[in-house]
Parts: sequence; C-alpha cells; structure tokens
Amino acid sequence: MTRKFLALGSLFISSAILLAGGALLGTLTSIRANLEGFPLQAIGIVMAGYYLGFILGCLMTPEMVRRVGHIRVFAALSALAAASSLIFAIEPSTWLWTGLRVVVGFSFAGLYMIIESWINERSTNANRGQVLSIYRIIDFAAMTVGQYLLLLADPAGFVLFSLVAVLIAVAIVPVALTQIELPSPPREAKLNLRRLWAVSPLAVAGCFVVGLTNGAFWSIGPIYVQQMGYGSAMIASFMSAAILAGAAAQYPLGLLSDVVDRRMILILASVGAALAGAGLMALGVRSEFAMLAGAAGYGVFAMAIFGLAAAHANDHAEPEDFVAISGGLLLIYGLGSVAGPLVSPSIITAFGPSALFGYTAAMHAGLVVFGLYRTARRSNVPAGEQEHFVVARPTTPAVFEFDPRSSD
Repeated sequence: MTRKFLALGSLFISSAILLAGGALLGTLTSIRANLEGFPLQAIGIVMAGYYLGFILGCLMTPEMVRRVGHIRVFAALSALAAASSLIFAIEPSTWLWTGLRVVVGFSFAGLYMIIESWINERSTNANRGQVLSIYRIIDFAAMTVGQYLLLLADPAGFVLFSLVAVLIAVAIVPVALTQIELPSPPREAKLNLRRLWAVSPLAVAGCFVVGLTNGAFWSIGPIYVQQMGYGSAMIASFMSAAILAGAAAQYPLGLLSDVVDRRMILILASVGAALAGAGLMALGVRSEFAMLAGAAGYGVFAMAIFGLAAAHANDHAEPEDFVAISGGLLLIYGLGSVAGPLVSPSIITAFGPSALFGYTAAMHAGLVVFGLYRTARRSNVPAGEQEHFVVARPTTPAVFEFDPRSSD
C-alpha cells in the first residue's frame, strides 16, 4: 500500500504546487484589480471569466488528451497559464484581464483533470478512500498556503504574478519526469439538466446556490476585506479561516447526514451559512476577531453544501450513474459561479461592502425555503439505504472517478 502512495507522490506534488499557485492567483487578481481602480462590476466580470473558462476546460480537455496525449496537453496548458499570469501585471485592462481569466480557468481545469484522472487510474477499489483523503488534505493545505503567499510581496507589484508563473512552471517537472504509466483519457463531462432535475431538484438548486455564493466569496471576498481597511495579512487570514473551518467541518456534517435525513442536514447547513453571512454583514465591521469568526462560520456551513447536495443526488441515482450525476452537478455549480461574481458587485456598489454577505445570506435562505418545500414533496431515503458521505470540493469531474462511491 505504501508503495502505491509513494508512486502517486509526483502527482500529489504537482497538484499541491498548482493548487497553491491557483489560490494565490485568484485572490491576487481580485485585490490587484481593486488597487488598479477597476469598478466593482468590472472586477465581477473579470473574476467570472475564470469559471467560464473552467467549464470550457472540463468539457474540452478529454478530447485534447485523446488527440495529443496527457503530457503534451499538460505542458501546453501550463505554458498558457504561466504566460497569462505574467500578462496580468503588464497591462491592467478589464477586457484583457477577463480574457486572461478565461484562459487561466480553461488551463487549470485541464491541468486538474489530467492529474485527477491519473490518480484515479492508479487507485484501486481497496484504496480509493485513502487516496481521496490524501488528495483532499493536499487540496485544502495548498489553498491555505496560496493565501499566505500574498505576504511575500506587494500585491501592487510584479513579483507575486511572477511567483504564480514560477509555481505553474515548476508543477510541470514532477509530471514530466514521472515513471507512472499514462492513464486513459478522462471522461467527457456531460450536462443533462432534465436528468439531473429528475434525480434531485434539491441537489441541482443546492449546487447552483453554492456557485452563486462561493463564486462571489472567492472572487469578491478579498475586496470586502480591503474595503474594510485591511491589508494582505488580514485578507490571507480571512480567506484561510473559511478554507480551514470548511475542511474541518465537512466530515462531521457528512457523518451526521449518513444517519438522519440528509436533506435536513443540507437545510441546517444552509441555515448556518445564512446566519454566518448575516453575522458578517452586521458584525464584521466591529473587529478583526468578528471578521475571522464570521469567515470561519461561513466556511463551516457554506463549504459543506456541495458535498451534501452531491451525496443526496446519488442517494436517488443508480450506482453506475455516480460519476455522470456528480460531474453534471459540478457544471451546475460552475454556471452559478459565473453568475455570482456578476451579480454581487452591483449589490455591494449600492449598499456597501458588507452587503456581500447580505447577498450570500439571502441566497442560502432561499435554499432553506426550497429545501423545506422539497422535503414536504418527497419522502426521504432511509438512512440504511443512503450512500456514505465523502468529503467533496468542486474541482473537476475526474475527481469523482476515484471517489470510493464510484466503485460500488
């Protein structure tokens, strides 16, 4: 078993470097756009570009890999992402940056998909759960490290964009030198909204709301902290508080959802996310502690909703449909993530930076109402017949292939 994990080491190293670079670039782009004086609506457009590119990357990468192979696609996408990261610092322009964000999102989707499909190919039914757990630990840890890389230089300068490009370039090395056998091309991501809605309207609504809220949080959250008068250290701590609290809470909430009606846990998580948003809106201005506590509360509840929604959908689906259903829900999340950064800046412009969390609270409250409606319309799946919950964060459809539930 240890040998198998060591054999995956090069892929885990590449994914950690990429995730750290991607986390840094996302937060850096947001705060740099604000420093450059972009209007909030323009920043929303720029940040939404990443999610549009990510959807396109999930849809197009499998065919690219089939045509020229994993290593060539990985190298090409890394070059695109690294070059785009450098161009951000050369010319601050709304439409140029939007195009660059589309390219970056497209590239990162392909890079993550290749690594995740590779990890899946080297996993077995016996170790999928352990492999996924290690990948999730790397995922959350690298995202946190990426936030604190902000402290290495002034966001108004060139250095941090250069650091992102260096990280992306270095991530090629472990993959290029790996001796692990090349996997099959990743599966195509297909979106069948009618089929998804028939399986679980609540899961579809939940994943869309997660996109609307978390897309806004990742894109505009750093600007919220900036406009409260804080610098890079507080931005990194605020975003990291949400990441780490979300990572810590997903498993306990998931275990609870395995023994009671999963919809009620999803509804309770939505209530918690709405209350955390309302708390940040009302109390975040008072102190650093209030902001960090609010961010942690938001992470605890809001970051768990996607995994709960995906698990609920698969309680109603056939086991062989697991990857297709989860991948479809991921694309629904992506659509919401495009819309969230476009909608939320107008609300902040009208009502101030704290209104960002008034917006997220309203979206989560709407999900509570819809969840209660669906609970009244459909009986629950008995606890003994539910799929076991597995910690999930929306990355690419390929990650669901080495989820242990896909091997049932």
